[in-house]
Amino acid sequence: MTATANRAAAQDSIRGLALGDAFGECWFPLSLLDGSAHEEIRERRVPAAPVWHWTDDTAMALSVLRVLNGLGEIDQQVLARTFGRAFMADPGRGYGSGMHALLPVLAGHPEAWEAAPPALFEGEGSLGNGAAMRVAPLGAWFSDDLRRAAEQAARSARVTHTHPEGIAGAVAVAVAAGFAARMRRVRVPSAPELLRMIAARTPRSAVRRGLIRASELAYDTQPREAADVLGSGSRIRADDTVPFALWCATHHLSDLTEALWATAEGQGDVDTTCAIAGGVVAARTGIADVPAEWLQRCEPLPGWVEGVAG
Repeated sequence: MTATANRAAAQDSIRGLALGDAFGECWFPLSLLDGSAHEEIRERRVPAAPVWHWTDDTAMALSVLRVLNGLGEIDQQVLARTFGRAFMADPGRGYGSGMHALLPVLAGHPEAWEAAPPALFEGEGSLGNGAAMRVAPLGAWFSDDLRRAAEQAARSARVTHTHPEGIAGAVAVAVAAGFAARMRRVRVPSAPELLRMIAARTPRSAVRRGLIRASELAYDTQPREAADVLGSGSRIRADDTVPFALWCATHHLSDLTEALWATAEGQGDVDTTCAIAGGVVAARTGIADVPAEWLQRCEPLPGWVEGVAG
């Protein structure tokens, strides 16, 4: 294991990511159908579903954490195999079409990670938000070394997302979670300042420009307004997802529950934006202050997760 591993923060991050993913997934169908979720979210009506199920966001984040827990760093072939096997064991988690094509290949031929992902989307590789949605626990894990967090995030992204925007989205989220984990006992910078700090460590990209734009929004901007400016994942692209999710996270870095409500107000790809925001904020706060009802309804994580910090 690497000496810089912050396993406790990574464990908190995966819990927050799964909670955000499951919470956001409750709103996703309403958001798509008629937008009726907006008023319910604004009025803070807790989703009525007895069990909140998490999606591929959490399933893939678990694979990332499993590799870190076993090796202390990202081995891309091992991660490819882990992604593939998790998909084959439970393919009904809402994976996108690209992953339905790629992951069965990686399950049997993990060495194909170098050749197969770049061939997706007419040879451009994926610029989607899938590498970003799963990476917050990695950023928390490497929070003692943000340069390594960024490098490891890029390595994890390239297993499925080779487009520079897909990689930049993963780096931005990992760095944000790393900063959050480091700020457990220190003063938190203002949201605009923290967004600029994250942007400075993100590769030049539309994602980085979106983070800078997010840092320039007026203090009294409401989440729905921020989503209109930044995007909230409706195009399922990293640059259309990450800036808004991190805007929400940095504005509520001490309150996971309110971070998730604010993120859900943006609608769009709600499970993914809430997974990103939840993973980042929980790297600082943990989940102890979340309403007990939420924790009871959220689908449990696998038992091995509880041993990550041990």
